[in-house]
Amino acid sequence: MSKPSVAIHKFSSCDGCQLALLNLGEPLLQLAELVDILHFAEAGPLDENAKVDIAIVEGSVSTLHDIERLKNIRANSGLLMSIGACATSGGLQALRNMADTQQWIADIYASPDVIDSLDKSTPIKDHVNVDLELWGCPVNQRQILMAIRALLFGVMPVDEHDKVCMECKRQQTVCTMVTKNEPCMGPVTRTGCGALCPSVGRDCYGCYGPAENANTQAMANRLQGLGLVDAEVARRFLFINSGADAFHRQGVLSREKK
Repeated sequence: MSKPSVAIHKFSSCDGCQLALLNLGEPLLQLAELVDILHFAEAGPLDENAKVDIAIVEGSVSTLHDIERLKNIRANSGLLMSIGACATSGGLQALRNMADTQQWIADIYASPDVIDSLDKSTPIKDHVNVDLELWGCPVNQRQILMAIRALLFGVMPVDEHDKVCMECKRQQTVCTMVTKNEPCMGPVTRTGCGALCPSVGRDCYGCYGPAENANTQAMANRLQGLGLVDAEVARRFLFINSGADAFHRQGVLSREKK
């Protein structure tokens, strides 16, 4: 029997999530024994139009050409999985959604008419059906492997949407907000990173996006109680996952607060 086929596609991004795959080392070789990787430009194989069982997409949609490519990828794949903050919420580049993109282009480029850029940077799910999202900046290597293996067995992976605080408790990591009075986004951010930053004594800055039932208003009030002014609170939400609904709403509320 032929092995299941996989393709990894890049859109507007820094390539960090693809590098997370490449940096797997020996587990990547083991994965290659389980599946045929037909397209992965970062690693070598090139066949963007290949029909595959699983398509993995990194990056946000920023051009008209991106939309055409994405629809073609969706048509050629059995399952489509978006990975990373760019693909799931628009990423850092979604910060331009709150500005006049065309004016920026006109201010920077001598011939703005040759620039193919949409007014907004949007996640993959805004344009095609997505079967599974893996949040993070970048995604966690363990998550990718577990997700692919589960899909190969016909099982939908568990969606990790617990808060980072729960991960800290499980690891017995000391709370930076309680012990150091440092602003930390852990109470509203989904886990998946293994509470990486708190485990080394620094605060979470929300790179995995909003957790389930994130009480962003309470979080904003707590950040103010720690001494942050409204503009600083807004920047905490309007950062890597500024395009995520829960973070975007609270960020705009804090920024426009009088």
